[in-house]
Amino acid sequence: MARVYIAVGSNLAEPMQQVKNALAALKDLPETECIACSSLYRTKPMGPQNQPDFLNAAVALETTLAPEELLNHTQAIELTQGRVRKDERWGPRTLDLDIMLFGDQVINTERLTVPHYGLKQREFMLYPLAEIAPDLIFPDGEALSERLKHIPENGLALWLQPQSSDSNHYIYPMDFKMHRDGKGANPREHS
Repeated sequence: MARVYIAVGSNLAEPMQQVKNALAALKDLPETECIACSSLYRTKPMGPQNQPDFLNAAVALETTLAPEELLNHTQAIELTQGRVRKDERWGPRTLDLDIMLFGDQVINTERLTVPHYGLKQREFMLYPLAEIAPDLIFPDGEALSERLKHIPENGLALWLQPQSSDSNHYIYPMDFKMHRDGKGANPREHS
């Protein structure tokens, strides 16, 4: 089985529900087990700022699917949830599922680039990834913890939702096993 990390993002059509639906669909993939999901993060959009903030997370899977088979499944999930692929880069979207890493493989095909081409520059991918895989080493030998030292925050915050009238709690998606050993990213909390 390969350990795979997927970035999940949404900023349209009720992002919280979009992400919950995506996590449920990932959990149901054949030959695949969901083993961890990060907290949910609020991030500023890349590119045009005249769009809502994104809700982002990272998911760890173990799968026997081939990389392009997994890509077929993630793109089908996106389509099911109303994703429309446009020429506009960095525009708003109902759902974005990106394969960040597939084991230690380096993949460059017409359809798939792994590690994800923007992974090492994007805080909305790296911080959630660090939460569930703090000791991760990229295929090129660089440690995720080292890479994080060079990444600006860009307004990254935990996505909080009131659970009672007197407190706020982190949102943890559904019933995934959570990585909670105290290691990992330490993003600033904002309300």
